[in-house]
Amino acid sequence: MSCMLTYAIRNLPASSAWAARGFVRPLSCSLPLQAAVQPKSKKTLAKNGVKNVVVVEGVRIPFLQSGTTYADLMPHDLARAALQGLLNRTSVPRDVVDYIVYGTVIQEVKTSNVAREAALGAGFSDKTPAHTVTMACISSNQAMTTGVGMIAAGQCDVVVAGGTELMSDVPIRHSRKMRKTMLTLNRAKTLGQKLALISKIRPDYFAPELPAVAEFSTSETMGHSADRLAAAFAISRLEQDEYALRSHTLAKKAQEGGMLVDVVPFKVPGKETVTKDNGIRPSSLEQMGKLKPAFVKPYGTVTPANSSFLTDGASAVLLMSEEKALALGYKPKAYLSPTYATPKVLEKAGLTMADVDVFEFHEAFAGQILANLKAMDSDWFAQNYMGRKSKVGAPPLEKFNTWGGSLSLGHPFAATGCRLVITAAHRLKKEGGQYGLVAACAAGGQGHAMLVELYPQ
Repeated sequence: MSCMLTYAIRNLPASSAWAARGFVRPLSCSLPLQAAVQPKSKKTLAKNGVKNVVVVEGVRIPFLQSGTTYADLMPHDLARAALQGLLNRTSVPRDVVDYIVYGTVIQEVKTSNVAREAALGAGFSDKTPAHTVTMACISSNQAMTTGVGMIAAGQCDVVVAGGTELMSDVPIRHSRKMRKTMLTLNRAKTLGQKLALISKIRPDYFAPELPAVAEFSTSETMGHSADRLAAAFAISRLEQDEYALRSHTLAKKAQEGGMLVDVVPFKVPGKETVTKDNGIRPSSLEQMGKLKPAFVKPYGTVTPANSSFLTDGASAVLLMSEEKALALGYKPKAYLSPTYATPKVLEKAGLTMADVDVFEFHEAFAGQILANLKAMDSDWFAQNYMGRKSKVGAPPLEKFNTWGGSLSLGHPFAATGCRLVITAAHRLKKEGGQYGLVAACAAGGQGHAMLVELYPQ
């Protein structure tokens, strides 16, 4: 939704005055935002006469800052570890799995279908199909949605979906001039032709094409978009730092309290066994305030302290039809219902924000999250940019990302969606709730939302 909001902000008329419309109001993470109080719904996502899709289990290897313990591995190594962790936890027979779908964003060209390589490495049969999807930061969300669709359509009964990302070793290409020369050189037949081509190489040919987390269509980085978004919604630097500190503090509490049970240990070849995320670092507002803007300089408000960090990691979830899960003796964790925006998923289920007990939203940047909350709480934004008569309503913060989020736990681009879903399921069980709402933004002005319903105990 961050990207969709950025698109909307980019197209605002110059005369728009947010404050004049009563839109901008101070928003501090210390003050919970209240959704309208409505009676609790007794509805359920489960339907008679159709294949209900359930989450049986979900795991992830520890999310680590890029350049640390996973630095010498490849993306399929991380995905394989997550798959093996899922197999170990569930004891599901490999031959029961009908299909495997994985998401990834920064693709390693040697393993373009990373789902297939990871599946074979984890011991799945070569008769088990696997394919890879990419949809920026909602890649594993899309992997799960694909799995849900396959099960609902009757094509499959058991699907494993996940995501993997390795930011420690991203592809760095030669310049296009050099690539063209090298390809032509490969086709040269005589020594004279080869020497003629080599003689045309100039020093600028050797300049590499460095990767950038930027929109191809706009050349704008996500951080720059987040900074403009925060400015448009009048989100102060202090509010962003407060929210980021909240995320780290809650993540630390959840980690020390044993809440992050989706994390499975990973014995890194030649190194130690990794057992926990390493990016959780509660600081102080004073220390955070000393950091300089990272994108819009010198007056921007997005800094390394209130942004998610480059992360290595992988995740996996086991999806089944409810009938198959029960036949195999599993107790599902939750029903799953995906769509592409929060209002749509709620309306489809006949629910309101007041019916939701647990919110798990992706935190790319603190400014992005706080801007989203303001937009969700605005009738004006709903009417002008969402085609709705009234606002959706903002989640109350006492229900929102209470075990930390991407700012603190880390954000391996394609693996975050699975973390959000399984965290929502675990929180529902721990807190005695019925419905969880999962949402995430992605590059290209895209977003994704899912409803998670605790399976009847």
